Amino acid sequence: MSCFGMASANAQETAEPTLGADLVSQYIWRGLDCGNISVQPSLGVAYKGLSVSAWGNVGFDASDTKEFDLTLAYTAGGFNIGITDYWFNTGGDSRGRYFMYKAHSTNHIYEANVGYDFGPIVLQWFTNFAGNDGAKDNGKRAYSSYFEISAPFSLATLDWTASLGLVPWETDFYGTSGFAITNIALGASKDIKLTESLTMPVFANVSANPCSQHAYFVVGFSLIPQL
Repeated sequence: MSCFGMASANAQETAEPTLGADLVSQYIWRGLDCGNISVQPSLGVAYKGLSVSAWGNVGFDASDTKEFDLTLAYTAGGFNIGITDYWFNTGGDSRGRYFMYKAHSTNHIYEANVGYDFGPIVLQWFTNFAGNDGAKDNGKRAYSSYFEISAPFSLATLDWTASLGLVPWETDFYGTSGFAITNIALGASKDIKLTESLTMPVFANVSANPCSQHAYFVVGFSLIPQL
């Protein structure tokens, strides 16, 4: 559940690996508070638009939920599509067991996404289609969904992204009783080259969730070796 984006790939002629780790002051995802100071490692490989990646989250606070995500994605031009398997060590009835896939007890959530990068704006749609998804008031599966519009731009030597996220219908997964705006955010980042083989992007993100009436300010940095 990365707070600052999703895995994607451009068309490469050779396999391109990625490896890195983020340290964040707070784990905020789509307007939801998911934990405190955290380390978020990532590993992936992309080839001709197809990518496979792993992403995790481990909080410094022992009470924070641990997370491990696997994503299969494909990108062609501005178009992207993907499937993510989210796993958490809490929730469901599996008592933290990873290899438990029974529909009503698993700690896995399966999400499909589709989007298009138009350049000035990026549109993304996400829907949970299986696993430990949220429910409606009547107890039925909500097929919890999230739609985001983001606009990247450069200003004063920084890379910025403004984004607006909304939940289209009722689900306790996002804590909504119907259509709701859940994420209004503005983030900035700057790449700092530490050595010839190591880059450290530094970033900050201010966001608000009008639905839950909460606001957040997150700062962090990444360590990305040049592979």
